[in-house]
Amino acid sequence: MTSRTIKVLLAEDQSMVREALAALLGLEDDIEVVAQVARGDEVLTAARDHDVDVALLDIEMPGATGIEAAAQVHKELPTIKLVVLTTFGRPGYLRSAMEAGADAFLVKDAPAAQLAEAVRKVLAGERVIDPTLAAAALADGANPLTDREREVLRAAADGSTNAELAAALHLSQGTVRNYLSTAIQKLAVRNRAEAVRIAREKGWL
Repeated sequence: MTSRTIKVLLAEDQSMVREALAALLGLEDDIEVVAQVARGDEVLTAARDHDVDVALLDIEMPGATGIEAAAQVHKELPTIKLVVLTTFGRPGYLRSAMEAGADAFLVKDAPAAQLAEAVRKVLAGERVIDPTLAAAALADGANPLTDREREVLRAAADGSTNAELAAALHLSQGTVRNYLSTAIQKLAVRNRAEAVRIAREKGWL
């Protein structure tokens, strides 16, 4: 338990959820929500401007994901503790969040008291991870896709042709075909649509 007020930044694009979280955290004597943003690309500036101790980051946000925002803050303001919140219990997200420098990873439907306690724990130097997600991440193993395979698969999600993907990614069509083929083989599926679906479900894109 800290003797001073913990200054928190809350990043969540859904205003009702953001305001509810802020209200719940505001009930804690030792926690103050000093900044709120609705976009991932506003997190770093807000964190710097408000001298926050802990940033609570939703994964799905416009501008930048919570994981991308976490990586930016971790690089530029490494003393800030990072708590990633998600609606989607995807094991791949947990691994990505930890690689980005997150100190905690929790699902949004966790009790408010658990979230407040996580804020205190990360400030004290502890790591807090939802146990169900941790077990699922271990069971799923590491993301088998390379960065470039993920990039091509992500770009292919809208149904673009190989020619369109090649132009957008500045690759040859043959290279695009090879990356897609390798990704499909690694995920043990029949086509790119299934590869995109599986990779998204596991949080690997």
